[in-house]
Amino acid sequence: MGVHRVTTKAAKAYAARERVLGAGISVLGDAGEKATTLDKKLAEECGDLAAELIPHAPGYAGKLMLVAARLFWALAGVEEKETEVLSLEELEEKIESIKKALE
Repeated sequence: MGVHRVTTKAAKAYAARERVLGAGISVLGDAGEKATTLDKKLAEECGDLAAELIPHAPGYAGKLMLVAARLFWALAGVEEKETEVLSLEELEEKIESIKKALE
């Protein structure tokens, strides 16, 4: 077995994207487990997060992010909306904020 080292800029960008996407999916999973007790504001934020992860989620993961966004928005009682493309750093901050709110 070899050691996987992330050395190029492209590899670092890929690793950062995968880290943020994984953290986002984990937070949305935690929120999904607490769906019946989420307040509407937090449910809307989870929908927004799922939508904001779409540009960073390849393939079927991206398609399922749209499904998750719509479900959280429906739970919050808000209309489907368009979101901006956020940087990975902005997404990390949002994920941490939602993670703290779920605790």
